Amino acid sequence: MTAAEISRIAGVTRATVSNWRRRHDDFPAPSAGTETSPLYDLPAVQAWLRGRGHTSAASPTEELRTALRLLGPGSGVAARLFPLVAAASRRTPEELAELAALPDAQLIAGAEKTAGELPVAVPEAEPVRYGPDDAGAVRALLGCVREAGAQAAVDVLAERELDEGAASGVYQTPEGLALLMARLLPAGVSRVLDPACGSGTLLAAAARQGAQELYGQDSLPVQGRRTAVRLLLAAPDAETAIRVGDSLRADAFPDVTVDAVLCNPPFADRDWGHDELAYDPRWAYGLPPRFESELAWVQHALAHLEPGGYAVMLLPPALAFRSSGRRVRSELIRAGALRAVVSLPARAAHPLHIGLQIWVFQRPEPGGPDRTTVLFVDGEGEQRDGVKGTPSATDTATGGAGTRGGSRSRRSASSPSAAASAPAASFDWAGLTDRVLAQWAAFTTAPDTYADEPGVARAVPLVDLLDDVVDVTPARHVRATAADIDPAALARRVHELHEQLTKQVAALAAASESGGWQASGASAREWRTATVSDLARGGALTVLRAATPGTRGSRGSAAPAVDRPVLTAQDVSTGNPPSGGAVDLHADAAQPVAAGDVLVRAVAGSGNESAMTRVADDRDAGALLGQHVHLLRPDPARLDPWFLAGFLGADDNIASASTGSTLVHVTPGRLRVPLLPLEEQRRYGEAFRRVYELRAAVRRTADLAADTAATLTTGLTAGVLLPPDTSGSPDTSDAPDSRSV
Repeated sequence: MTAAEISRIAGVTRATVSNWRRRHDDFPAPSAGTETSPLYDLPAVQAWLRGRGHTSAASPTEELRTALRLLGPGSGVAARLFPLVAAASRRTPEELAELAALPDAQLIAGAEKTAGELPVAVPEAEPVRYGPDDAGAVRALLGCVREAGAQAAVDVLAERELDEGAASGVYQTPEGLALLMARLLPAGVSRVLDPACGSGTLLAAAARQGAQELYGQDSLPVQGRRTAVRLLLAAPDAETAIRVGDSLRADAFPDVTVDAVLCNPPFADRDWGHDELAYDPRWAYGLPPRFESELAWVQHALAHLEPGGYAVMLLPPALAFRSSGRRVRSELIRAGALRAVVSLPARAAHPLHIGLQIWVFQRPEPGGPDRTTVLFVDGEGEQRDGVKGTPSATDTATGGAGTRGGSRSRRSASSPSAAASAPAASFDWAGLTDRVLAQWAAFTTAPDTYADEPGVARAVPLVDLLDDVVDVTPARHVRATAADIDPAALARRVHELHEQLTKQVAALAAASESGGWQASGASAREWRTATVSDLARGGALTVLRAATPGTRGSRGSAAPAVDRPVLTAQDVSTGNPPSGGAVDLHADAAQPVAAGDVLVRAVAGSGNESAMTRVADDRDAGALLGQHVHLLRPDPARLDPWFLAGFLGADDNIASASTGSTLVHVTPGRLRVPLLPLEEQRRYGEAFRRVYELRAAVRRTADLAADTAATLTTGLTAGVLLPPDTSGSPDTSDAPDSRSV
């Protein structure tokens, strides 16, 4: 293990570890690595820390990772621990603590008995056996289930197996995206198949929408086990059948037809079986080209549907226009099988560098209604343009009406670098879901009378798609044209934006005043610190753990009905009032927010410039706590909220209390706070409040400037705005010879 890993385990800085190495002769010597990057033996380090009275400050998931690393590669213990996770999830925290406290021999016997209580639902499951060397991993797993939830333990086990070489390029479908795809299915869907089920995210989302029969297949045994256990946790009452194998070459459900298919299939797979499957009866719309494996998955999904059943699939954007797939695309369109294509922003899901697309299919029904149009929704443009709650140039093109179903709620970046670095977790999935579902509901309810929204969504006749290219890229079909734009409305919008931007620039200038900031002296201040866990034990604050999908207490039912808004991680970043709904609320997190609470995002992306913390105000009071948000409730007689939020959100503090790289998971108990008198806390707190207001002013100014520039560009290029006359000469734009070369 590295010095950085030692610092995380001990809950100290890397500088402290360096000091230990220099000052203590008995500190373990490096066992591997180089002089500049030494590696240490983990058991030796743990023994030294215990001898010095250092208890582990690592999170429960990190403790489990450490225990699995101790066993070395090839031990296979991760695979054997999957059944124990599901069985342990049915025990109370007290029972798990009692089991973990047993001596090693009794612990192993108790773990085997507990895992044996689980019905055989994991593919290729055999009676579970653990050896003496597994005691540390079993104990760490029980602690992880007790403290972080069963799903967190499942994810660590799967991560371990995949890291040992079982697969590469395997990524989990984001929870928000999975729920969007599941909600595109009609109400009442009961039987759902995912032929490339991966971690089971899509099937779990289907269960949340009410599906009761869940079928899944994956080529990797670890993913099959992961899905089986996940569904036992998320949908204990559903009937599940999970199999391992290649769905295209060895379909585990050849005679099964279902109401719906949800799938995020492998992309660009050149070894999908083109030659050996050339005469397969599934290719009703044409033989998929050798390099278009996605079209094989599409037809595989359609073959498993009942007539009229739906398939919702996540596919790469190149599938919409590549010439090699033109013939199959045209047949899907002619048959009425393709119903909708929705584009997503880049970084919404892996691979992060491209904007993926959701394709919605419906198996044709003999004698069913003719389908004459395909719906296109440009979700990528929704995330790319404008300000949350502020009409963009596209809104202005239609008179500022906004999108069907409510105001726009879009994430915008103040710079290209900010947009490029934003992780999937930072997207406004709730807002994007609402907009897409509003368009889809209007289209499916009355496709013949559906009203297009230029720049947002459009229903395109099939005959217009069947050209020489058969390009079904949404942005190509939904873009606003000059005929859609009202020149007078656009001019009014430009004037309104100019006034808003002028006021916002003045507010930014006021927020950025530099008066009162002084140097601390010749060197930086030093102070004693305590962790949030220490402060909680002392009664200075209360910590409410963030809710994440799949933890104990969740069920396979639809999202609960709530009569109040839900405060989301996105709201913490932007400073906006609670904007979430029932889909953002976890069953274990119905916690009302109070003014003065400190809110901490549980997940952040590397390089993300958004705020990690903020203090709840009167706008937030009464809202429910959403997923991926930690809530800290300080005692105002001992801790100032803004002082706490400012120090907790510092980059170094977040980094030292986090795990992960692309997505950083924050463990709140490991965050550190200086121990200062209350009066001095309040002075720091006021300063941090000013800094937060400056950050918010910068974001609002940048968003308004971007929206103004986009609106002006749209107006000028569409020919509905004239450039200002800077020469002082009369306007001769209507004269016959006014054209310039």
